[in-house]
Amino acid sequence: MSPEPTGPDGGGRADRPRGRGLVRRRRPRPPRSRRSRVVRAALFSLAGVLLVSGVGITALWVKLDGNISQIDIDSALGPDRPEDSPNGSMDLLVLGSDSRAGTNGAYGSEPGARADTAMVVHLDAGRDTATVVSIPRDTLVSRPACDRTGGGTAPAQARSMFNESYTVGGPACTVKTVEEMTGLRMDHYLEVDFTGFSRLIDTLGGVEITTTEAIDDRDSKLDLPAGTHTLDGEQALALVRTRKAVGDGSDLSRIQLQHTFLQALADQVSGLGLVTDPKRLYDLADTATSTVTTDKDLASVSELAGLARTLQGIDTDRIRMTTLPVTYDPADPNRVVPMETQSRAVWDALRHDRPVPESALRGSAAREGTVQSVTSGGGAPARAAE
Repeated sequence: MSPEPTGPDGGGRADRPRGRGLVRRRRPRPPRSRRSRVVRAALFSLAGVLLVSGVGITALWVKLDGNISQIDIDSALGPDRPEDSPNGSMDLLVLGSDSRAGTNGAYGSEPGARADTAMVVHLDAGRDTATVVSIPRDTLVSRPACDRTGGGTAPAQARSMFNESYTVGGPACTVKTVEEMTGLRMDHYLEVDFTGFSRLIDTLGGVEITTTEAIDDRDSKLDLPAGTHTLDGEQALALVRTRKAVGDGSDLSRIQLQHTFLQALADQVSGLGLVTDPKRLYDLADTATSTVTTDKDLASVSELAGLARTLQGIDTDRIRMTTLPVTYDPADPNRVVPMETQSRAVWDALRHDRPVPESALRGSAAREGTVQSVTSGGGAPARAAE
């Protein structure tokens, strides 16, 4: 997938999209706090595929284990990595990739693949608190030297778009880049690609959303009139990929739209009644385990189920989702760069198993660029989850 600019149509923040879609769930719900709404999105962002793969699996353990693709990150990166936290906390890199390989060729013919969506998920030592930090894909970072996917070594690059690390060296290079920028060792890796996301939505029977204004984005091939829709897999994928139909057309606005969609998806999954529907349970478990790629140590149903149970056991008030503090790059308004002091405070907080301080999020473009055109829950605007 060719790099998409942070600003719409490569024009930076000055160009505003014409169409702005308002997305909300159909059924009215009692008002809930902003944190409560965001928390549900954060939980499903990490655990959506895990929740359906971690139940009802005893009789089909071996088959489902065989579905899971795995990568030996430890062998690929060797010993030159940050020390693991001695306090017992856990850090995971959760990735959505935009590879056009294999069945993903239906989404375009661009060579290579990139990290379309990336989140660092921190579980504290007691496993009763979680922090999720989204990394905008258009963030300019210092990429370390990486082994290329096709052989050879890519030299380090000082100003490389974050999502290009996946193109250069696949998951191992992405993990290496994240570890260098955060100073945190990633204990686990979890990836879902375009086809996997679409299949999961179709297996769920679609996801119901309501748009209060039309959404028309030719790039993502999404055309929804105002009203209530049950999105199939292709439409849901188009919605979470769209940039020009919401907010200011930036990747930061798209991250917020994804949070809103994942919230609706989480609500729907929680109401499926899987325990009383064995066939649907199996279909979802089979699809979920077939669509994920994990690190070697996480590549089993027992490990995934254990992680899912851990996530389910965390009270929603103790999960926080945020976006890496960034500002627009002075040399290229279509890109963002980490705010050095604030970003360091975020990663230091995770390293020491502490809450991210409010001061680390002030002034971030991710916080200021709220998507007023996206609503959820009781109808309040969905703000950046800072």
